[in-house]
Amino acid sequence: MIQHTVVLKLKYPKGSPEEKEFLSAAAKLKSIPGVHNFQSLRQIGKKNDFDYGLSMEFLNMAAYEVYNAHPDHIRFVKTYWAKSVEKFLEIDYKPIV
Repeated sequence: MIQHTVVLKLKYPKGSPEEKEFLSAAAKLKSIPGVHNFQSLRQIGKKNDFDYGLSMEFLNMAAYEVYNAHPDHIRFVKTYWAKSVEKFLEIDYKPIV
């Protein structure tokens, strides 16, 4: 199993139409084949300055690679991510055991 997580800060104010549009577009990523347990998350802690998180799981690295190359993912990155995200941290995990 691969756990793919991204924490991010948008260029737009919280509650703005642009924020809503970005989050709505991000939620559509869950329909890409191989994506499991998709979550769109709002940061509530004060230990970093990221505002949102996206989390999803893939059964294996092959499924993760299919997601990365999928036209809907590429379109999301070009259309929304590139213009909307101020900064981010991407972390991909797999179980130790």
